[in-house]
Amino acid sequence: MKILFSSKCLEYRHPGHPESPERISRVYESLRNEFEFVKAKPCKEEDILRVHSFQMLQAVKNLEPWVFDPDTPPEDNIYFYASLAAGGAIQAAELALSGENSFSLLRPPGHHAIRTKAMGFCYFNNIAIACSKLLDSAEKTAILDLDCHHGNGTQDIFLGNPRILYVSLHQSPLYPGTGLTSQSNCVNFPLPPGTTELQYLKILETGIKQIKKFNPDILGISMGFDTYKNDPLGGLALEEKSYKKISEIVFNLQIPCFSVLEGGYSKEMPVLIKNFLKP
Repeated sequence: MKILFSSKCLEYRHPGHPESPERISRVYESLRNEFEFVKAKPCKEEDILRVHSFQMLQAVKNLEPWVFDPDTPPEDNIYFYASLAAGGAIQAAELALSGENSFSLLRPPGHHAIRTKAMGFCYFNNIAIACSKLLDSAEKTAILDLDCHHGNGTQDIFLGNPRILYVSLHQSPLYPGTGLTSQSNCVNFPLPPGTTELQYLKILETGIKQIKKFNPDILGISMGFDTYKNDPLGGLALEEKSYKKISEIVFNLQIPCFSVLEGGYSKEMPVLIKNFLKP
């Protein structure tokens, strides 16, 4: 398991914002002596333009107010930091294609960013950028979104694409209020608040069956840890050891796999991520 990381992703913060540098720095300190780290590099403009409009790219670069929202503010140099997170996702995908399981430990997250707008702490859609680039060398790619919140941006970008299967387990009702039903190639499992590990893993097995049937060349995981019972922004009830079990289920697929960090805001994040990476 190789971990993509750059200390530069710790350089920005918005006072009082839950998507803080500390959520990443604490994880890095916990893992740095146990895993091999690979330095992340920013992606290219052409990679971003695979899934986002040119107008959006320019607006993020120039800090134009219309492209942001109160949860996703126009931070100085945010184009660089968002490009770095997307680049780490691409590198993780490339490592997976070469036979190395990988995890991108970078911020900002990405799965809420739609084609034309930043939202929900997300500026560019990291998993979508990586999976779109994968289609240059892979016939079919699956995305498993295990964040507590529905990845509306990923669905927006890939809805109707026969070469991508999107499977999401997420809490409902909860921001952004999407993913209530399945559509085309996007399979959604909305879960009520309080969903336990036993209930969650049963639904996950159902989603895994959909992925097996699709038979992708590679699997990308939008991995959120806000499904944990003590997360301040979620209402599901997974335990610390749940992430070991999730990892075992996913890796039993025996498909090349990479993961990209999405949400997760509890103080237990280092333990949760370590459990996911070392089933």
